[in-house]
Amino acid sequence: MPNKKPKICSACLLGTNCRYDGAAKPNEKVLAIAKEEMLIPVCPEQLGGQATPRPNAEISGGEGADVLAGRAKVLEPDGGDVSVNFISGAEEVLKIAKLFDISEAILKHRSPSCGCGQIYDGSFSKKTVKGDGVTAALLKQNGIKIISEEDL
Repeated sequence: MPNKKPKICSACLLGTNCRYDGAAKPNEKVLAIAKEEMLIPVCPEQLGGQATPRPNAEISGGEGADVLAGRAKVLEPDGGDVSVNFISGAEEVLKIAKLFDISEAILKHRSPSCGCGQIYDGSFSKKTVKGDGVTAALLKQNGIKIISEEDL
């Protein structure tokens, strides 16, 4: 493997069954990159203590940075507040990033954790809005470049 710095990567994009529905979302471009570069798989939701499978969740009242600041919440369809789990998972991913001196991450588009540039709007109607997920926002706040698998 060439002497490139490792990158954080949403584990679901590498084929790990960690999504809310218990499935993976393997991405051919990401898998090709993994053959050439060190990608460290993370699932912020699992790292935050959530089970797999689990209810889906969306950010209500803002985006990831707003959740981190306490101005928005991450909610399940029944109204359950899982903001603490999402913040905890983001903090764990940041610890991993710092441990490996990570400067770049490939994250899952539209996820309430990993979403980069676009997330669901909190209405559970499949509508999207501009914004970042909780983990993407925390990594960006710490100078880590975020790339969506759709931007590869």
